[in-house]
Amino acid sequence: MNIQKSPFPINSLLSQTEYHYFDSYQSIFSDPDTKIDILTVSKAFMSTSPAWLESLFALRNKMVGILGLKTAPPLQDRMSVIQNFNGQPGEKLGFFKVYQRRENEIILGEDDTHLDFRVSLLLEQQQSDHQKLQITTTVIFHNFWGKLYFFPVKPFHRLIVPTMLKGIIKELEKS
Repeated sequence: MNIQKSPFPINSLLSQTEYHYFDSYQSIFSDPDTKIDILTVSKAFMSTSPAWLESLFALRNKMVGILGLKTAPPLQDRMSVIQNFNGQPGEKLGFFKVYQRRENEIILGEDDTHLDFRVSLLLEQQQSDHQKLQITTTVIFHNFWGKLYFFPVKPFHRLIVPTMLKGIIKELEKS
């Protein structure tokens, strides 16, 4: 499996928004029956986090909760919540809120006092039996605190997204 850093996807819904930071990663995977859709991708995104990432996120919540930033409560019965997820605008799944959705893309994210972020999961048909999944993150800083917060987060983010993309694709190809 080849995960690549990629340019900003001009065909993404995110191309209609402003941002101060972005990164984007992509990979092509096998889908011989063309049965994988954006909702399936979204559910895989929410269910394939490595254990070390869950621990890192729990630590983040403890630290930023003291500062009054948004945190997400742990999901009770995570798999049931994911199974019932419909990916509709306004719906929340853990820390992520759905902002927009179309047939081949879903925009997740959150707004806070220091920064807003969006994550695009963009699915594009390639050859007849392959699809490309591209994950793009954008961040808008509202103030100095947003930039300060993101400074130590950025190196982890650049490690997390490719790891998650790899896990998503493994899950998609398994099903």
